[in-house]
Amino acid sequence: MDLNEMSLQELKRLHKDVEKAIASFEQRHLAAARAELETRARELGFSLAELTGMAGTATKPSRAAAAPKYRNPNNHEETWSGRGRQPRWLTVALTSVGAKIEDFSI
Repeated sequence: MDLNEMSLQELKRLHKDVEKAIASFEQRHLAAARAELETRARELGFSLAELTGMAGTATKPSRAAAAPKYRNPNNHEETWSGRGRQPRWLTVALTSVGAKIEDFSI
């Protein structure tokens, strides 16, 4: 196969095929390694998930909900824990009225 004689379209197709082959190769080797490790873990009386600390965790653990630290004096249902983006009512109060954040502490 002489690459110099191939058209741009043929080269792009070849490039795409090579990328797919590399990804497939990596996936096959990863699966083989995982199977080998699972077999060895079972021989020792464990699961691979137990050994890697992934047992019982299907997704990334989430943080617990934080208790509210600040309350809107005009609407007591609106609170903010201090995490994430400031709520609009607090931003407006801090910028337009000139209040301090401590004024909204619960």
